[in-house]
Amino acid sequence: MKLVTPRVEYQESYIEMVREFFEREEVFVPFVLAEDYEDFSSLLDRLSAYSRGEEVPGFVAHSSYWLIDENEQVVGCSNLRHELNDGLLVLGGHIGYGIKPSERQKGYAKRILELTLPKAKSIGIDRALVTVNKANLGSVKAIKHNKGVLEAEKEVSGQNGIVQYYWLNTCT
Repeated sequence: MKLVTPRVEYQESYIEMVREFFEREEVFVPFVLAEDYEDFSSLLDRLSAYSRGEEVPGFVAHSSYWLIDENEQVVGCSNLRHELNDGLLVLGGHIGYGIKPSERQKGYAKRILELTLPKAKSIGIDRALVTVNKANLGSVKAIKHNKGVLEAEKEVSGQNGIVQYYWLNTCT
């Protein structure tokens, strides 16, 4: 398993992952999975610009990474927000991640979070906030595996269920 910046050689498996989210009518998590990929080169350019803080009006700079399995297939995506704004303090936090639906329950969520934490450290984040729906047991397990410390639980407008707020040290 490895975490890579988005690259053209993973185009087919990335699109396959996104289509699987769409076909199952799942919410795109992280949100960058909803980006138009019809012109894949433009998608890569946008993701790169976002990581430099360009083209993010009303949001923050954010970097996307893809989790690649032993068969060189994209099985997950993480999105690292370089700082927190008021909205991200309520929902989203520093790190969002999603695993291809057909590849879940294989420990990939634990791994993608584990591999994204050093990326956060490298941009100066010592403690990363991760928010999660309490009912998302797989993600809660992944966060706890990475030594996430629960700070709070609360209802958030527009969300079904309780949202949990975990802090993770990036010095793993």
